[in-house]
Amino acid sequence: MSIDRETFERSEAGELTDVSTTEQVLGFLAANEDRAFKASEIAARAELDVGSVSTALTRLKRRNLVEHKGTYWAITSDEDRLARSDGYERATALFNEQLGPEDRTEWRAHAPDEPHPSLEEADRDR
Repeated sequence: MSIDRETFERSEAGELTDVSTTEQVLGFLAANEDRAFKASEIAARAELDVGSVSTALTRLKRRNLVEHKGTYWAITSDEDRLARSDGYERATALFNEQLGPEDRTEWRAHAPDEPHPSLEEADRDR
């Protein structure tokens, strides 16, 4: 995965090697939680080796952190399970450091007025 020049300049070597391929894959899927991808797409977009991505996805599936259908992979919708994952926490911290934390009010400002039909009543009140 590439990083911006500013992050490169201000980071120590150890900070830049701490995120594993598995954590990068998990972070990529978390950042794109509304989509599912083929392993080759994840590899290309995250600038990783496709073999390493496939291995990482298999490990993440064993830990129930990703879902797999056909040739597609997506992050789990089990937010509690993700919150308990060290890799997710580290990947989120890295992305927050590089890109800044997400602002939920900004997300809500761009959200559609009507909830997606697949959401149940309980989900609509969040």
